[in-house]
Amino acid sequence: MSLNQALLELNDAFHETDLQMPALFIGHGSPLNAIEDNEFSQAWIETGKALPRPSAILCISAHWETIGTQVTAMEHPRTIHDFGGFPTALYEMEYPAPGSPELAYLTQESLSNVSVRLERSWGLDHGAWSVLHRMFPEADIPVVQLSLDRTQPPLFHYSLAKHLIGLRRRGVLILGSGNMVHNLRMAVVQDGAFDWASEFDERLQKLILDGNHQAIVDYPSLGPSARLAVPTNEHFLPLLYTLGVQEPKEPVRFFADRVTYGAISMRSVRIG
Repeated sequence: MSLNQALLELNDAFHETDLQMPALFIGHGSPLNAIEDNEFSQAWIETGKALPRPSAILCISAHWETIGTQVTAMEHPRTIHDFGGFPTALYEMEYPAPGSPELAYLTQESLSNVSVRLERSWGLDHGAWSVLHRMFPEADIPVVQLSLDRTQPPLFHYSLAKHLIGLRRRGVLILGSGNMVHNLRMAVVQDGAFDWASEFDERLQKLILDGNHQAIVDYPSLGPSARLAVPTNEHFLPLLYTLGVQEPKEPVRFFADRVTYGAISMRSVRIG
């Protein structure tokens, strides 16, 4: 599809409405949540049922880092099994949702303040499909992924998200997928939370409820628990995209709000 053809179809596919689609951050945790029946997968199922039907989904996943900003623009994104050492059933899973070149062009147009490259070889990584498989099991809603530019600081990502707010009025579900607390080196194969993990998770909850996004963007200043909770920020940055598209005084609610494996927060957020 050419750029001109796609732009001609944008207004039909993504016309503005009076309704504003909610925005989500999902703590996705282990890939096994895609096949296990547990409290987290059930929470995702119930969240999907409670949402208005999106015209499309723009997903920002912890598992797609790039140099520069990219957006998937293929008609049929592949299912990427970007993990190792899991049961065969997980590798056999497919999530055949269509892509949307139209939404890719609209995202590129919305982010005109930066250079956004259209990408046609990536697909849907497990940060996207493991969650969407639960929320929208029919795989009939177009999905586009926006990459994380690993060369940029947190403020860049939060500020970039501000330019995506208009997509919510076009029926697009903006979904960040990562974890607020994510330290695999300190994770243990048992339930429960380390004190520092609970401390940081609860601190973020309060900051989100207070609307103090600046403190969240500047998370390294939140003390020793922040350094343990976010040793690398690829799982944290998707949260900034969800918060970045929040309008003033929009309601916030949490679900699946628990830390497990000692060092993985499954806390998820619905805006609107």
